Amino acid sequence: QVQLVESGGGLVQPGGSLRLSCEVSGIAFTFYTVGWYRQAPGEQRELVATITSSENTNYVAPVKGRFTISRDNAKGTAWLQMNSLQPDDTAVYYCYARRPYFSQPEYWGQGTQVTVAS
Repeated sequence: QVQLVESGGGLVQPGGSLRLSCEVSGIAFTFYTVGWYRQAPGEQRELVATITSSENTNYVAPVKGRFTISRDNAKGTAWLQMNSLQPDDTAVYYCYARRPYFSQPEYWGQGTQVTVAS
Protein backbone atom coordinates (compact mmCIF):
# COMPACT_ATOMS: atom_id res chain seq x y z
CA GLN A 1 0.00 0.00 0.00
CA VAL A 2 1.42 3.34 -1.06
CA GLN A 3 1.24 6.11 1.50
CA LEU A 4 2.34 9.74 1.38
CA VAL A 5 1.90 11.32 4.80
CA GLU A 6 2.28 15.07 5.02
CA SER A 7 2.93 17.23 8.02
CA GLY A 8 4.14 20.70 8.91
CA GLY A 9 1.40 23.04 7.77
CA GLY A 10 -0.15 25.72 9.93
CA LEU A 11 -0.74 29.41 10.47
CA VAL A 12 2.19 31.80 10.11
CA GLN A 13 2.58 35.55 9.88
CA PRO A 14 3.80 37.20 6.66
CA GLY A 15 7.57 36.89 6.45
CA GLY A 16 7.56 33.70 8.50
CA SER A 17 8.69 30.19 7.66
CA LEU A 18 7.26 26.70 7.61
CA ARG A 19 8.71 23.31 6.71
CA LEU A 20 6.50 20.69 5.12
CA SER A 21 7.39 17.00 5.28
CA CYS A 22 6.21 14.14 3.09
CA GLU A 23 6.94 10.62 4.32
CA VAL A 24 6.57 8.06 1.57
CA SER A 25 6.17 4.31 1.92
CA GLY A 26 5.16 1.42 -0.32
CA ILE A 27 7.21 2.48 -3.36
CA ALA A 28 10.87 2.53 -4.34
CA PHE A 29 11.22 6.14 -3.26
CA THR A 30 14.76 6.49 -4.59
CA PHE A 31 13.56 6.19 -8.19
CA TYR A 32 10.62 8.59 -7.97
CA THR A 33 10.31 12.27 -8.71
CA VAL A 34 8.53 13.95 -5.79
CA GLY A 35 7.22 17.42 -5.19
CA TRP A 36 4.36 19.63 -4.09
CA TYR A 37 1.32 21.17 -5.66
CA ARG A 38 -0.81 23.76 -3.95
CA GLN A 39 -4.42 24.79 -4.34
CA ALA A 40 -5.87 28.04 -3.08
CA PRO A 41 -9.65 28.50 -2.67
CA GLY A 42 -11.29 28.95 -6.05
CA GLU A 43 -8.04 28.30 -7.90
CA GLN A 44 -6.65 25.39 -9.88
CA ARG A 45 -4.00 23.17 -8.40
CA GLU A 46 -0.53 24.62 -9.14
CA LEU A 47 2.78 22.81 -9.29
CA VAL A 48 5.14 24.46 -6.78
CA ALA A 49 8.37 22.45 -6.67
CA THR A 50 9.84 19.16 -7.80
CA ILE A 51 12.95 17.13 -7.07
CA THR A 52 14.06 14.23 -9.21
CA SER A 53 15.80 11.04 -8.16
CA SER A 54 19.11 12.69 -9.08
CA GLU A 55 18.12 15.72 -6.95
CA ASN A 56 17.53 18.12 -9.82
CA THR A 57 15.07 20.72 -8.59
CA ASN A 58 12.55 22.98 -10.24
CA TYR A 59 10.33 25.74 -8.84
CA VAL A 60 7.43 27.83 -10.04
CA ALA A 61 8.49 31.45 -10.50
CA PRO A 62 6.65 33.00 -7.51
CA VAL A 63 8.49 30.77 -5.00
CA LYS A 64 12.00 30.82 -6.47
CA GLY A 65 14.52 32.01 -3.93
CA ARG A 66 12.05 31.51 -1.06
CA PHE A 67 11.23 27.79 -1.14
CA THR A 68 13.70 24.90 -1.09
CA ILE A 69 12.82 21.29 -1.81
CA SER A 70 15.02 18.45 -0.59
CA ARG A 71 14.89 14.70 -0.05
CA ASP A 72 16.51 11.90 1.91
CA ASN A 73 16.20 8.64 0.03
CA ALA A 74 17.27 6.56 3.03
CA LYS A 75 14.38 8.01 5.04
CA GLY A 76 11.88 8.01 2.17
CA THR A 77 11.10 11.61 2.98
CA ALA A 78 10.95 14.92 1.14
CA TRP A 79 10.77 18.40 2.62
CA LEU A 80 9.65 21.79 1.41
CA GLN A 81 11.27 24.64 3.33
CA MET A 82 9.20 27.77 2.84
CA ASN A 83 10.69 31.12 3.85
CA SER A 84 9.49 34.70 3.50
CA LEU A 85 5.92 33.46 3.29
CA GLN A 86 3.31 35.81 1.88
CA PRO A 87 -0.49 35.80 2.01
CA ASP A 88 -0.54 34.61 -1.64
CA ASP A 89 1.14 31.41 -0.47
CA THR A 90 -1.99 30.48 1.46
CA ALA A 91 -3.25 27.17 0.08
CA VAL A 92 -3.57 23.47 0.72
CA TYR A 93 -0.24 21.89 -0.17
CA TYR A 94 -0.20 18.36 -1.60
CA CYS A 95 2.92 16.26 -1.99
CA TYR A 96 3.06 13.79 -4.84
CA ALA A 97 5.25 11.09 -6.34
CA ARG A 98 5.64 9.86 -9.90
CA ARG A 99 8.03 7.72 -11.84
CA PRO A 100 10.35 9.67 -14.15
CA TYR A 101 8.60 8.69 -17.38
CA PHE A 102 5.17 9.70 -16.09
CA SER A 103 4.12 13.26 -16.83
CA GLN A 104 1.47 13.37 -14.11
CA PRO A 105 1.51 12.47 -10.41
CA GLU A 106 0.76 8.85 -9.60
CA TYR A 107 0.37 9.16 -5.86
CA TRP A 108 -0.81 11.98 -3.61
CA GLY A 109 -0.52 12.98 0.00
CA GLN A 110 -3.56 13.98 2.01
CA GLY A 111 -2.79 17.69 1.85
CA THR A 112 -1.81 20.15 4.56
CA GLN A 113 -3.17 23.65 5.07
CA VAL A 114 -0.77 26.58 4.99
CA THR A 115 -2.25 29.92 6.03
CA VAL A 116 -0.24 33.14 5.93
CA ALA A 117 -1.98 35.95 7.77
CA SER A 118 -1.23 38.62 10.35
